[in-house]
Amino acid sequence: MLWGEEMFFDCQAFIFDLDGTLVDSMWIWKQIDIDYLKKYGIELPDNLQHEIEGMSFTETAQYFKNRFGINEDIETIKDEWNAMAAHLYEKEIRLKSGAAQLLKTLSQRGVRLGIGTSNFRALAESVLYSNGIHGYFDVIRTSCEVEKGKPSPDIYLKVAEELKTEPSRCIVFEDTYAGILAAKRAGMKACAVYDEHSKSRWQELVDLADMHVESMYEIDAEFDSGFFI
Repeated sequence: MLWGEEMFFDCQAFIFDLDGTLVDSMWIWKQIDIDYLKKYGIELPDNLQHEIEGMSFTETAQYFKNRFGINEDIETIKDEWNAMAAHLYEKEIRLKSGAAQLLKTLSQRGVRLGIGTSNFRALAESVLYSNGIHGYFDVIRTSCEVEKGKPSPDIYLKVAEELKTEPSRCIVFEDTYAGILAAKRAGMKACAVYDEHSKSRWQELVDLADMHVESMYEIDAEFDSGFFI
């Protein structure tokens, strides 16, 4: 694990994934997949979450349509998923441990902040507003707004461009292997953030990332330690 000057030297922007990184939300998507497929008489395949990891919302809908023979258009599938998730994102999804304090600290230090998420924009905006952190971010982009989702680097390169920051001067916080890979392919430093949803692949994330944390409190503590001005 790299800390302090080695990890953060010349870093101008922090870019965050959303689900599983900033908010504790990954659990709802598996349940939505179960409920959605159930109406078609299909049981959730064991490998489904691994197969769709990092895909944009649109890419995931296309995958479902192709793999399970769903006789609906892509927008209809996405609309149904959004309806299933909307209430949970507004009322029940909360920040992960230490996230609020870290964002406050970074904002006070003048660090540029961005989000690059595979989620649908309406859901992302909803959960950021409901948890009182929307105002911290200079840029919010979704994978549906670029050509390819994670593990392609498109989303993170787009956020860096809009933050007016060179990729090499960005650090990305991610909870999935596909997300870490996207950050590395973008030429950015990457920090793996632990989430129960991806615990089976945690060692893979650790091996690929430049550093890893169990909680955002660990990052905030580095600012308090005096490494950063």
